[in-house]
Amino acid sequence: NSKKYSILTHKSIRQNIALVFQENELFSTSIRENVAYGNLQANDEGIIEALKKANAFEFVDKLPNGINSEVGERGVKLSGGQKQRIQIARAILKNSPILILDEATSSLDAKSEKEVHEALNILMKDRMVIIIAHRFSTIQNVDKIIVIDEGKIVESGNPGELAKKPGIYSELLHYQIEGNRKLLEKFEIY
Repeated sequence: NSKKYSILTHKSIRQNIALVFQENELFSTSIRENVAYGNLQANDEGIIEALKKANAFEFVDKLPNGINSEVGERGVKLSGGQKQRIQIARAILKNSPILILDEATSSLDAKSEKEVHEALNILMKDRMVIIIAHRFSTIQNVDKIIVIDEGKIVESGNPGELAKKPGIYSELLHYQIEGNRKLLEKFEIY
């Protein structure tokens, strides 16, 4: 019985992972080149399709030069939500089986967060997704949550299980729900 081993190289791991960061990693070049960075062989049709799936094509199409518009130094000509959706389009175009989202919506306003969440739902379909997040809205539809405290795993389970048992997750969830309730009461909505 001889065992077969596969050797994972850094290159093969990188080829199978797409990343969307909190900090918008855009290059000082065109929308086209920023999206195509996920797949250097991509044509305009593929780039436009990725932008549509990322809820980005509508605003890109309105720019003076469309997908050829320059984004400025680190994307300075775009809003936070627009930059995030360009990153998502890049990840969609790359089409990797593993996706890592690192605080992908934490710096967005409510409207941008909604648009980014819609794009992320398309991106996450049929992939293994690792989400690093503090916002409950980012992790509401996950299969499993792992709570890490001081570098150690202290809880794991699905959102419903963790919400019902004492621990960091349920405590933070309670604080968020209580904070939202007080805000709604303040405006006489609740």
